[in-house]
Amino acid sequence: MCGITGYILLSNNAPELKKSLEAATQSLLSRGPDNQATFLDKSIGLGHTRLSIIDTSNKANQPMTDHSGRYTLIFNGEIYNYRELANALEVDFNSTSDTEVLLYLLIEEGEECLTKLNGFFAFAFYDSKEESLLIARDRMGIKPLHYYQNGDFFAFGSEMKALLSYPIARKIDQQSLYWYLRLTYLPADMSMIAGIKKLQPGHFIRISNSCVKVESYWSLEEQSSFNGNYTDAKDQTVKLLEQSVQRRMIADVPLGSFLSGGTDSSAVVAMASKFDKDLHTFSIGYRDHDFFDETSFAELVAKKFNTNHITFSLTNDDLLNSLDSVLDYIDEPFADSSAIPTFILSQHVSKHIKVALSGDGADELFGGYYKHLAFQRSGENTLPNSIIKWLAPLLKALPSSRSSKSGNLARRAGKYAQLLQMKSYDKYWHLASFNALADELMINPPAYNLINSFIEKSQIKNGEINLNDFLDLDLKIVLPGDMLTKVDLMSMANSLEVRVPFLDKDLVAFARSLPPHYKVDKNRRKTVLQDAFEHILPKELHHRSKKGFEVPMLSWMKNELNTSINEVVFDEPFLKDQGVFNPLLVMGLKEKLFSQNPGDVHSTLWTIYVFQIWYKKWML
Repeated sequence: MCGITGYILLSNNAPELKKSLEAATQSLLSRGPDNQATFLDKSIGLGHTRLSIIDTSNKANQPMTDHSGRYTLIFNGEIYNYRELANALEVDFNSTSDTEVLLYLLIEEGEECLTKLNGFFAFAFYDSKEESLLIARDRMGIKPLHYYQNGDFFAFGSEMKALLSYPIARKIDQQSLYWYLRLTYLPADMSMIAGIKKLQPGHFIRISNSCVKVESYWSLEEQSSFNGNYTDAKDQTVKLLEQSVQRRMIADVPLGSFLSGGTDSSAVVAMASKFDKDLHTFSIGYRDHDFFDETSFAELVAKKFNTNHITFSLTNDDLLNSLDSVLDYIDEPFADSSAIPTFILSQHVSKHIKVALSGDGADELFGGYYKHLAFQRSGENTLPNSIIKWLAPLLKALPSSRSSKSGNLARRAGKYAQLLQMKSYDKYWHLASFNALADELMINPPAYNLINSFIEKSQIKNGEINLNDFLDLDLKIVLPGDMLTKVDLMSMANSLEVRVPFLDKDLVAFARSLPPHYKVDKNRRKTVLQDAFEHILPKELHHRSKKGFEVPMLSWMKNELNTSINEVVFDEPFLKDQGVFNPLLVMGLKEKLFSQNPGDVHSTLWTIYVFQIWYKKWML
């Protein structure tokens, strides 16, 4: 993995951007501490920071130019099938890197080669003769790519901070702010600064003769069919995951795996141990939160597959002490608090290896979240559903909070009661949203409705969807916007490459072809995945309820973070001068925080807190 950035001038009036390129490249050093370089030619500038993984020699450094001097490539990611692709090219390679294979494949085939690539990537390919630029992003959006365009220049970068090194006006995009407040992250192609966009997964940009054109080379809607039975589905799940893991074991540096003790990461470790008899695995435990500590399950898996296992036991202070580092690194508001333990895990693991496998993506593919089970159940005509509907007014009045078992049960029951009154498509946004006050919090809420745009793009009729439609929306919205963004930012902050076997193109196509009841059935989630690995993983893992980990945010805000929350969120004069949030409503959240029924107020406050920290650093 690496960092890339660059620009191409679109007019004769374009500003001088060479110093901006140097600053943008320097801003990405943690993504590539092993080598940094820039390339300048006519109207273009390219910058690259390298984290050496395949062919660690200087021969694989970037920007990489071909033998003729005409073509230059900067590339972030890995192409797992690069050896097979190399065999089809009649080239005298100078290195053994996947970068050079990609360079010559692009020379020969251009964007037509994108569908052949099995890997994760974002790259820019320059043709000096045509003065054209081709930029592309992988199918699932594992690797990020931000871009900006005005009449004078086009600029791009792996992270927002790289783009902010260029002369770009900084103004809040109100549509993006609304969805950030609602979801805690930015979906689709949105960015918090107006004019900056994210290249969508499976898309490329062609820039030639000052014309910028964005196109799709792959769509999630491409559907394969499954004609087997449930046993066939289980067998194929294991086979495809094994093949995917094997592809991702290619590296010329130490490689290991995250291991949480859940089915997903355990299945990855089970497969990886077949190809590395000295596999290193890593877990984090929570010393001050025994309920969430699942390291005993991780250790069972490590013992079964004879891995070299390390457990990092975290305290509440460890989490708090990492907070400033997390908030300092993010260059766009991102309020998924699980970024904090992800950062700490990456920080510890990077001291031992440079590449880690993870189980990310399995929940979105196979239906692993409680919301998937809730959605499936809510469509059933059952007595329990009728009773909950009848009890809805009572449930709404009960004190709800994530900080206690009873309060959390009341919170989930109340949310489920609301769910039963909705059309299936409205259920998706109800279950995906963390904050229902987004409109009221903003002084200038947007008029445009993103929900309607997704209905149009997904060709959903009458607001009705099934579980597979729901999972597809997660793959388009939650996965690239939240989960993959979190892992990329927190791992790259620590110069660690994370690979995600569940998002292999063949496994994604197969999982999407399975019927909904293979994924969520009765009281079980990820049914086919769990059953596929029932006789491979320790028996203690099967059918157990994974707890996950909730950062104790409500407690922090009442105690350790209280002073900071007051200074950052409840600064009424600043709120009035800023003109972004409704001061009256924000100040009212303070009373809610200390009430007997705080509900999810801490989630709303954390979202505002993260935004304000970002705003003061990047917008003032």
